[in-house]
Amino acid sequence: MLQFHPPGFIQKTVNTHLGKMAYYTQDQAFWGEVNSLPTMLFLHNFGGGASAYEWSKVYPALATEYRILAPDLIGWRDSDRPQRDYQIEDYLTTITEFIHQTCPELPINIIASSLTGAIAVRLAIQHPELCQRLFLVCPSGFADFGQDAGRRLPKGLISLPLVDDLLYGLGAENELAVGNFLRSFLFQNPDRLSPEIIAAYLNSAQKPNGKFAALAFLRGDLYFDLSLYLRQLQTPTVIFWGEEAQFTDINLGRRLAGTNPGVVKKFWSIASTGILPHLEIPAVFIGLLRKSMEILSK
Repeated sequence: MLQFHPPGFIQKTVNTHLGKMAYYTQDQAFWGEVNSLPTMLFLHNFGGGASAYEWSKVYPALATEYRILAPDLIGWRDSDRPQRDYQIEDYLTTITEFIHQTCPELPINIIASSLTGAIAVRLAIQHPELCQRLFLVCPSGFADFGQDAGRRLPKGLISLPLVDDLLYGLGAENELAVGNFLRSFLFQNPDRLSPEIIAAYLNSAQKPNGKFAALAFLRGDLYFDLSLYLRQLQTPTVIFWGEEAQFTDINLGRRLAGTNPGVVKKFWSIASTGILPHLEIPAVFIGLLRKSMEILSK
């Protein structure tokens, strides 16, 4: 069995109304007692092959300071993948259920990327008692300021029976396609893309019923205008943005941050990276994250 989580971390599960959620946390036999530490919840992006692996180069660096929780969201990798038309409420509800079952001490810190970063904003608005600080990487609802930034194929085509299977199979379930997608759209520098990263994304994409959540994202079923929510946010927030991020460029990020400058305490522009700077240059990202924690602690 392929294992992509770092040494010193174990997988556990909790049950939500949509099924089992798997997550990674510290092995206390390795790290010692961590339950007294503040919690940092790592939420991965959406898209074919997504999983908690996205954060696996970052969270070990914080394992002596925070209790780490890094779940595979419902519909992805080792969590249950029910056949359904996924909606935003599915993720708002299951993430809330997950927090209540795993976090006896509230509020917690949340770090999330892209669409899941946007969902974290909505979660913090709905349940401010859950969220102490937000650290968001390229957060976008993919329909921000009324502009559709994500879908690249007509929704009607993606929704056709058998066509969706073909598109997912060609685009996400083979090694060549996964590697090309990561090189072309998620990483700014393809030399930073390792065989391990490709294997981890491929392993997630090939899970049975893995297509349903991915296609909901591709169809745009999960899109919304983040700008309408960011201006309501009261949770202290830092935003990180890869300067070469595709689909959602850095000018969009600056515009989003500008909707609530009193709450967005810092906007980091990260040169020579795409939409996943934390996976592309994790050491640099960890440094910026630590600095951001200092900023939000003042």
